[in-house]
Amino acid sequence: MPYWVKIAGLVSWFGWCCTRDMRKLNRRQFLGTATAATASASALPHFSIGSDTPKKINVAVVGVGGMGNYAVGEAAKENLVAMCDVDEARAAGNYKKYPDVPRFKDFREMLDKMGNDIDAVSINTPDHTHFAATMAAMEMGKHVFVQKPLAHNIWQCRTLQKAAKHYNVVTQMGNQGHTFEGMLRIKEWVDAGVIGDVTEVITWTDRPNAPWFVPPGEFPPAKEEVPASLDWDLWHGPVEMKDYSQHYVPTRWRGWWDYGCGALGDIGCHTFDAPFWVLGLGSPTKVEVDRVEPPGDGFIPMGSVVTYHFPARGEKPPVVMKWYEKGYDVPKPKRWDQSQELPSDGGMYMEGTKETLFHKGMRPNAPRLTPDARFNDQKPVLKEIDRLPHVGKGGPIQEWHRAIKGEGPTPGSNFDYAVPLTEMVLLGAIAQRSGKTIEWDAENIQVKGQPEFDAWIKEPAREGWAYGEKLWS
Repeated sequence: MPYWVKIAGLVSWFGWCCTRDMRKLNRRQFLGTATAATASASALPHFSIGSDTPKKINVAVVGVGGMGNYAVGEAAKENLVAMCDVDEARAAGNYKKYPDVPRFKDFREMLDKMGNDIDAVSINTPDHTHFAATMAAMEMGKHVFVQKPLAHNIWQCRTLQKAAKHYNVVTQMGNQGHTFEGMLRIKEWVDAGVIGDVTEVITWTDRPNAPWFVPPGEFPPAKEEVPASLDWDLWHGPVEMKDYSQHYVPTRWRGWWDYGCGALGDIGCHTFDAPFWVLGLGSPTKVEVDRVEPPGDGFIPMGSVVTYHFPARGEKPPVVMKWYEKGYDVPKPKRWDQSQELPSDGGMYMEGTKETLFHKGMRPNAPRLTPDARFNDQKPVLKEIDRLPHVGKGGPIQEWHRAIKGEGPTPGSNFDYAVPLTEMVLLGAIAQRSGKTIEWDAENIQVKGQPEFDAWIKEPAREGWAYGEKLWS
């Protein structure tokens, strides 16, 4: 039994909280107890100060510009206790909005100085620093939310999955569509047998495009002066530092393999989410690629088609899934009004033996059967299918918060789910980067017969930025 329970009848709550070290000890015990119970209970009592006031968790946010704006807003609904960003100009809006919240440039310093006051860390940095920030937080027992893609290489993904179990923390990746009602409808229809056996999945995007994917006029880009607001060394984190250029930050880093994972890394965790989850795809055995030649050293190809091959899963047949980027013609579904064009901004469809299931855009906002006349005919049947409970209300961060407090189940995109999803995406990125077909050995985490890929599966880290090795010993 936690120490605070034993003395609760002897000392009043507020008097006890005045003792700082004991307050911190209690907070860790309190939230740790809830975390352990979350997996086996769908609802637990609120953490309370008094009988009616819900307990709020203390959240630190790493990366407070861009997508960090969303994370900061959600953290402020709890207790926003710290903000960290390497670029003061990028973070200026939230620094001004929350002037009394402590701010840092280095998340390691933040965790060192404020670790006892932090319950959970939200990470919204470029891809290449996801792993280090997440591991540093988990090593201190902090619950973690990480934007997609979960990590920059496959070894990092596997290590994060190990770490989540080892440190017994609540985890979540920010692929928002996993909390959408549309995701539940897709699973309900497929599980009910409405679609039939699915053997082909087609996905597409309008990327790579501006403002995220803009090749420079020369490689490497010309050196520029580092802005006074930016700590360029910290921005690189585990990656060897290059000369500063606006062709890297604040928005164009996704096009460089050292920092991002291309258009596939940007959008794949969204658009692949429904077929991966609903069909139980697991790990592909082979990944093929057709691509345009990259514009320069270290930059992504500005267009490709990636083909994934998934084996049979029990009674489910093998699946071929294709990913089309900008510049390639996307084939229309077999059951489709051929006078209509596919949405230009992206989408996904599954070809089943009975029906074709489709959604437009990168996330499953409004799934339907095609063509429209068929969807209208089947609506009475679809309405009779049992509904799955919607546990992700409010989005992935709120789902994560509820799980930490014991007010909801394990988040849907926890690391046991997010790791294999991200790994599949990263395998496609490796095929894009190399221009080669990949035969994947998932058990041994390697490309069959091609050891030269090992350096991309587990990338080196600069001194002071290595994490997770002890979990493999």
